[in-house]
Amino acid sequence: MADILTLVFRTFMSQSDLKKDVKVITPSPMTCSTLVVGDHSLSRSVLLLASVTAAAEMGIKVMFFTQTQIQSLPPSLQRCFSYPRTVEELLQQVASLHEPTNTSPTPPSLIIVDRLESFLCGPGGSSQSGFHPGEKSCAAHIAALLCDTAAFLTQVLEQRGSSSAPCRIIASFLSEVNAGGDPSATDPILDVLDRYFQVRCTLDQDSGYEATAAAVQEVWHIYLSGRGITDPSFTEDYNDRPGVAQEWKVSCEQGSRSCTR
Repeated sequence: MADILTLVFRTFMSQSDLKKDVKVITPSPMTCSTLVVGDHSLSRSVLLLASVTAAAEMGIKVMFFTQTQIQSLPPSLQRCFSYPRTVEELLQQVASLHEPTNTSPTPPSLIIVDRLESFLCGPGGSSQSGFHPGEKSCAAHIAALLCDTAAFLTQVLEQRGSSSAPCRIIASFLSEVNAGGDPSATDPILDVLDRYFQVRCTLDQDSGYEATAAAVQEVWHIYLSGRGITDPSFTEDYNDRPGVAQEWKVSCEQGSRSCTR
């Protein structure tokens, strides 16, 4: 999955930045599950761009699970979107990807889940009191099923000699703890998810002088990190932040977005 995110950010880089050597992370079992952490509006844009990039530039089949109806979609992607309302429906629909009807003629090579935290919340909303009592075990159940499904679909793709293997997973998660503003606090649900998702894509809003001086609405730093990135050639430029493979800066102004590295 990290390879698709790299292509997404490279697509929006300026021509001067394109001259830089932007390494694309080779897909492997260790880099094919990525958790996007941060603001849900930007994370949804990242997920949608990933789905479009995967389908249009890489020619692979996508399955996108979200609770919120998405109105404007390319015709080629409309059948790829599913709208489970509850965690039970999400689990059922992900499990159904094992069935022959969903692997023929072509199984998915990319599974996307938008806002995992929304499936862990009860009717009370997104506050901690709204979480199901067994939210950690529920998060583990979802993540384990996603990884198991991706492994199964990878096996199917490889058996058929498909160039779309392996099957990748990307999911977004907005941490309640991080939203509270305490950088030292840890989120137990996020800790559980990190056991299953080998790469993390962090969306970090820049509220400092640079963002103000740039006269833009928002500036975001986006970087890939995690124990799934083990190639030293990807982390050599970020020795001050172990585990960080690549970083981009996204500037949002009047509805447009530009990306630099």
